[in-house]
Amino acid sequence: MDQVTLSAQPRSAFGTRPSRRLRRQGLVPATVYGKNAAAKSITVNGRELYAALHTEAGRNALINVDIEGDEKVLAVAREVQRHPVRGEVIHLDLIQISLDEAIAAEVALEYIGTPLGVREDGGFVEAIATTVNISALPTAIPSSIVVDIEAMATGDTLKVSDLPEVEGVDYTDDEDRPLVTVLLPRVEEEPVEVVEYDEDGEPIVPVAEVGEEAGEEAAAEEEE
Repeated sequence: MDQVTLSAQPRSAFGTRPSRRLRRQGLVPATVYGKNAAAKSITVNGRELYAALHTEAGRNALINVDIEGDEKVLAVAREVQRHPVRGEVIHLDLIQISLDEAIAAEVALEYIGTPLGVREDGGFVEAIATTVNISALPTAIPSSIVVDIEAMATGDTLKVSDLPEVEGVDYTDDEDRPLVTVLLPRVEEEPVEVVEYDEDGEPIVPVAEVGEEAGEEAAAEEEE
């Protein structure tokens, strides 16, 4: 997996107001966490951060954080906070990693093929989950996991245990966790008219219908 470089500057001002000022300048407050090192508060350029998070690897991109006046730190982005309306990143945590130690990651699932239940029964695919959690060396994390669902019949459910083996990747979700299923469309039942009968066995006509019938008879007489 390729690595990207992200320039950063130390950050000494904290709180809501300083963070707003930074964002107006196109900067994003961030924190770098390491196993055997104290957390470092930094700021990064918003555009550079966007580019780093939108490579093929997505949020699992390996980022060389080049902190001004400090050493470079190899990290991955975690806990990305976005603005609820604009969607832009307003803060993120970067976790320092080592290339020879496995890390946890969330990877996209890419379903391919038209299931048997769709082709033959007119069913539809319901994706219950679009990502899966894994553990792997940073360089072994795939950008996505391709899952062939063409053989799925109506009523079939694919689980984590059914996912393809990927070299160097361990699935960490419950193996019985459902991911995708094939279902038949719901058929709306026609409403059933309930007819009530009186003591003589004659059907009871609702008052509203009686009024409608009377109106129809009167209109017919006027036409005659």
